[in-house]
Amino acid sequence: MRFQILMPKKHSPQSFLWNSRSREPLHEKALRYSSSIAIDKRLHEYDIAGSIAHAHMLAAQRIITPAEAKKIERGLRRIAKEIENGEFDFDWKKEDIHTAIELRLKELIGETAGRLHTARSRNDQVAVDERLFLREAIASINNCIIAAQRSILALAEKNSRLVIPGYTHLQQAQPVLAAHYLLAWIEMLERDAGRMRDCRARIALSPLGAAAFAGTSFPIAPEQTARALGFDGAFANSIDAVSDRDYIVEFVAACAITMMHVSRFAEDMVIWSSTEFGIITIGDEFTTGSSIMPHKKNPDIAELLRGKTGRVYGALMAILTTMKGVPLAYSRDLQEDKQPMFDAFDTVSESLSVFAALMHAVEFNEERCKEILSHSYITATEIADYLAAKNVPFREAHRITGAIVQFAVEQGKFLRDITLEEYKRFSPMIEKNIYTYLLPEESVAHKRSAGSTAPNEVKKQLSRWKKRLHSGA
Repeated sequence: MRFQILMPKKHSPQSFLWNSRSREPLHEKALRYSSSIAIDKRLHEYDIAGSIAHAHMLAAQRIITPAEAKKIERGLRRIAKEIENGEFDFDWKKEDIHTAIELRLKELIGETAGRLHTARSRNDQVAVDERLFLREAIASINNCIIAAQRSILALAEKNSRLVIPGYTHLQQAQPVLAAHYLLAWIEMLERDAGRMRDCRARIALSPLGAAAFAGTSFPIAPEQTARALGFDGAFANSIDAVSDRDYIVEFVAACAITMMHVSRFAEDMVIWSSTEFGIITIGDEFTTGSSIMPHKKNPDIAELLRGKTGRVYGALMAILTTMKGVPLAYSRDLQEDKQPMFDAFDTVSESLSVFAALMHAVEFNEERCKEILSHSYITATEIADYLAAKNVPFREAHRITGAIVQFAVEQGKFLRDITLEEYKRFSPMIEKNIYTYLLPEESVAHKRSAGSTAPNEVKKQLSRWKKRLHSGA
């Protein structure tokens, strides 16, 4: 059998770098479909940094000459300037940012540009770019978290003595200090910052040097590039290094939890600013009017904070779904990892920034809080605790208190309106001092447990957070 020897046709530049095996350039529809440069161009500075570190390592290992490494670095730094000055051509036909930079490098320094890709694949190249991006993204988000915490703390300090109704099941539960309520959100955000720090620890290993997935026959030094790029170390397994996207999944998951907290707070702001609640007022600069109803003051920004949470949840499902069926090692599916990563980062960063600004426009309505507290049964638990302190078993005390509340409801009274004689019908243990316990301010003051809404405990919490958030600790 005779084989016809076919000379490859002239390839277009975008096909030249990767399609050595192909006889034909990629079909335009296929190229357009697979082009990711519109998205991954955000990685340009990390791609250039990784390439410079790789070139230095190649020279140190005598795989390329020092002169070639310097020539490559000069070319890459010129490209960085072109991008910075808006002079770089992000042509979609160049497929991705890695190809676009290498093609431009070849235009600038000639064939020496081809030496840069020695002992490297786009697989480990993109993985290192993403890790470098996420390292900075996490630092940025944690700065946003601190700003949000500081704004909440300022509102808490401003309302450190204000007693407000606390809710469970969205029903009036017990009085709490407004500061205690606000400090709960600071705690949540601190856990979010902790998750980001944990994620960063797993990002801190460089995949550069894993090549396509099996490593390389060149005597490279991955530890050198890892150090040069500020990583804690290099990969342990080359297959895992290029196929792993856990760091993106974990990052987006952490973003999703952060947005869940932001959304829950925004929900409270929406409810509490309503006419029916009126616990807070949101400044005009963070509300809008209605296109048809002139009396409306809508908490649109809080609603958007709540709504944009869905974007990040969607990003998490997108990256999980992308990853769930990818066989080892690398597959092109992984190109779809960047959009959820970028979108989660952008949404969380902007939302936290807006959230911090919104807090400065929130005012508690003290008179409305007093009105709610005085026209409710919110201190009923104090009766049960009062009886329990007199050695009445708590379950019995709970039963007695429930009967008292039922009586008050039937009589159209509040707890303060029940006479001592009527109280004694339910328990002879109840004395005149019960009325002091029914005051919302006394309810808060009687709390003793650590971390509670007791004024002294709240004061400790405020002091601790003020020290942490304003000292950089």
